[in-house]
Amino acid sequence: MMLDLGLILAGIAMLTLGGEALIRGAVAAARRLRVSPLLSGLMIVGFGTSAPELVVSMDAAAQAQPDVAIGNVLGSNIFNILGILGVSALLQPLPAHPRVLQFDLWVLLASAFILLFFLFTGRRLSRLEGGVLLSAYIAYLILSFKVFGS
Repeated sequence: MMLDLGLILAGIAMLTLGGEALIRGAVAAARRLRVSPLLSGLMIVGFGTSAPELVVSMDAAAQAQPDVAIGNVLGSNIFNILGILGVSALLQPLPAHPRVLQFDLWVLLASAFILLFFLFTGRRLSRLEGGVLLSAYIAYLILSFKVFGS
């Protein structure tokens, strides 16, 4: 029991240190690449924090556990939007960058509706639909750098 508690506390400490390192690295990378901190957060930090979810979802899909893969993504996004943004705003008001209101929020909303459509039409996410989602993300990245790169 004490070992478990110690491991949990050590894990929390490592997450804190890792989060700090990720933020510092993302800000430094943004400066070197001459892109805005917002773009760095959307791309570098967004990918870095989602990489564990990618591994879990790929493993779940490989083990024919689609509910775990879909639940992982949906649950994480719901928690990120409601829980993490909620706690962050309690600590410090979070002004919305104009780009978020003009572009990213609409991409998020469109992505949610596309996923809703895909899941309701066949009650599954096919390989083709997965390819569409991945292609849409790549297009989002390219557009973000081409149009909003600095």
